[in-house]
Amino acid sequence: MSASSASSRDVSRPEFIALIAGLMALNALAIDVMLPALPYMGHALGVADENDRHFVLTAYMLGFGAAQLAFGPLSDRFGRRAPLFVGLVIYAAAACAAVFSPNFATLLALRFVQGVGAAGTRVIATSVVRDRFHGRAMAEVMSLVFMVFMIVPVVAPAIGQVILLTGPWEYIFLFMAAVSVAITVWAVLRLPETLAPERRRPLRADVVLDGFRIVLSNRSAIMYGLAGTFIFSALFGFINTSQQIYVDIYGLGALFPLAFAFQASLMAVSSYTNSRMVRRIGMRRLSHAAILIFTAVSGLWLVLALTLPMPLWLFMTLLCVIMFMFGWSASNMNSLSLEPLGAVAGTASSVFGFIQTVGGAVLGTIVGSFFDGTVVPIAAGYVVFGLLALGCILIAEKGRLFGVGEEYRA
Repeated sequence: MSASSASSRDVSRPEFIALIAGLMALNALAIDVMLPALPYMGHALGVADENDRHFVLTAYMLGFGAAQLAFGPLSDRFGRRAPLFVGLVIYAAAACAAVFSPNFATLLALRFVQGVGAAGTRVIATSVVRDRFHGRAMAEVMSLVFMVFMIVPVVAPAIGQVILLTGPWEYIFLFMAAVSVAITVWAVLRLPETLAPERRRPLRADVVLDGFRIVLSNRSAIMYGLAGTFIFSALFGFINTSQQIYVDIYGLGALFPLAFAFQASLMAVSSYTNSRMVRRIGMRRLSHAAILIFTAVSGLWLVLALTLPMPLWLFMTLLCVIMFMFGWSASNMNSLSLEPLGAVAGTASSVFGFIQTVGGAVLGTIVGSFFDGTVVPIAAGYVVFGLLALGCILIAEKGRLFGVGEEYRA
């Protein structure tokens, strides 16, 4: 037994969940800590159109999504640890290099590379959870991971704001690099290898393509993966424009990170309540109820936004309900998409990660590009994506909602 595996044998369930959440949180950190700095980056690098500042987020998400297709088969062949550490090194190196970006194009290229490195954290984190758990137990663990993971959007914008008060926007990239180094050391010392040698798949074209075929031919899995894509598209559309909504529309100024943190904290609370309820109620019932409420409240939001000036308290109230339902939807849909694909967990995680990340980034950016000084485009995006997610669920479940299906109760 290797030293690394020996040191990881006694990893407790809370530490395991915290470590997986920490790995996934590097991705959220690379997005949310940047939000207060977008105007400063745009000014320093000569970005004329303020809507173009969003490309700092989009470039990262495209690299993050595309590279997952490679990390999945690699993790199914070489195990979970080695590809993860390669990704973490790329993430930290790109963050350090971004400090010296001479222009906006270079910054976007380095953000793409940073996203490539982060792809390993997403694929390996979800694969490790699927290796160790299945059914409702997996959904419970994923909910707890999402709860810890959502602490980052709560605090990251505020951290970014504090960094900007103490130095230039380049310091944000140094902060990301430092955090990634700390998580890397933790993972090296404590993350167990969860893929046994006898379960590893050869890295041959026919085997890799067969893995993709298994994933893409499973109707239930792919439809839940697409449903998650549309939900994340709505969220990413809001993240793209959150700084403009809170600062330009509602004039919150430096209080913007607090408003953003409040919304994100509701998603963390939602993930926790999901972890307590999912074993008793089931992934399907919770996620189906959540997407119905998500879509209905988004529809009400759109109607009100079209018919009257929307005050901050009303906007926040409606968004609170929607964000709470997002927490119930996201982790359960992710678990339902991976549940039938344990034999190719790495490949499945990479496929759904690619679809959800690239799809969410592209569709969310399109919604963000329609920002017109009101919340109407964002509300419309939530309605459309909610309906599309509901349609995917109906296809996955052959037109029936709230069924228990074939969920394991382990």
